[in-house]
Amino acid sequence: MDFFLPSGNSSKESEAGDLKWWQLSLIGVGCTIGTGFFLGSAIGIKITGPAIVFSFILAAVGTYIVYNLLAKMTAEDPQEGSFCYYANKAYGKWAGFSCGWNYWCSNILIMGSQLTALSILTRFWLPHVPLWIFAAGYAILSIIVVLTGNKGFDKVEDLFAVIKTAAIIMFIILAAAALSGVIDGDARHPGFPGSSGEWFPEGFKGFWSSLIYAFYAYGGIEVIGLMATRLKKKEDAPKAGIIMLIVLVIIYVISLGLAVYMASHGAFNEKESPFVTAMDKYNLDFFPHVFNAAIIIAGFSTMTASLFGVTALLVTLANDGDAPAVFSKKIKKWKDLPLPSLGLATAGLIASIVTALLLPGKIYEYITTAAGILILFNWSFIIISALRILENKVFGKISAAAGLLLILAAVSGTLLEKSIRLGFFVSLIFVALIAIVALIMQKKVWKKEGGSSC
Repeated sequence: MDFFLPSGNSSKESEAGDLKWWQLSLIGVGCTIGTGFFLGSAIGIKITGPAIVFSFILAAVGTYIVYNLLAKMTAEDPQEGSFCYYANKAYGKWAGFSCGWNYWCSNILIMGSQLTALSILTRFWLPHVPLWIFAAGYAILSIIVVLTGNKGFDKVEDLFAVIKTAAIIMFIILAAAALSGVIDGDARHPGFPGSSGEWFPEGFKGFWSSLIYAFYAYGGIEVIGLMATRLKKKEDAPKAGIIMLIVLVIIYVISLGLAVYMASHGAFNEKESPFVTAMDKYNLDFFPHVFNAAIIIAGFSTMTASLFGVTALLVTLANDGDAPAVFSKKIKKWKDLPLPSLGLATAGLIASIVTALLLPGKIYEYITTAAGILILFNWSFIIISALRILENKVFGKISAAAGLLLILAAVSGTLLEKSIRLGFFVSLIFVALIAIVALIMQKKVWKKEGGSSC
């Protein structure tokens, strides 16, 4: 089985790929739209109000800067390790090691948060069934998809991308019909705010804190950076990412704009999608069921993409000496299945599930916040690696600095909001553990090997 997300410090150049640019864009949309948008945006609205639309626009700018630099490095020097390889090339073994394990940890957290959300959402229909049963069922289904390999995964993600995008478009159409009077309902819409105080009911502090959820909704752009080595034409990597971003920005901004237009700030909560909240006053009995199913598909898609990625990631980390060698072993009788790697990923997933299901309160927000911050740490490495590797002109350096400032704003904003602050410290624990291991490896292993492998 040839998994598609190798990483680590591998300097193996990519061979001819089989993907067209539009297929990569579609897979990217499928890997990106998840409960981070369908549910996480509700947390963002609650924190900042209608200004969430501006948060998503700013996050789109930051995301474009990151992907544009990653795509340029990919086009210039296509490597399987993608951003982990470039970090190693720019700063040495410790940087590639840290990027790889940081990415692995962030995806483990993402899987846990998505699976927790899936279980809670499924209880919409079966409220008396224990959460762990749903969690176990979705985990097994996800593992089955991973076992189908590249082709099976691509087909599933393409289908999910269409369904998720269709769900958002369905909301936009129904919202437009409701606002135009085609659909009857007893609703008074607050409309768009007429003053800065109405746009920012929680002040600048709330807006600052909401940035992390906007960035988290775009998390996945680095996945198509990793997959860019499978393009038939590597030079199409920038185009694939730009088209993906344009599609995401359009549907994100329009749908969120309609949601905050149709419902008051106080109506939104983290337990319900903002789009269901917006349509609550209309007599559409089918809508909550259909949209709940779409959110479940979105979460399952993102979770499966993460499981697929961390399984391959650990294999390559092991091949590069950045993880125990046992994780590089594959079972030939099972189509070269990297069973040890998949086993550790599954164990990490189970640990996240148990933690999420046992701890009360806002565990979904905490895990989501921590995962979002870890992703942004890797995005920062992409930017600073590009500054050293690429020949950047003045505008390129300015845009890179702007990208770092936006990422810093998103990360620091989590400290201002009490309800999500714990997620920041959870992310620091992961970063500290990775840093300690990297320091030990530097002194005990890499120094003896002669330093960086690049």
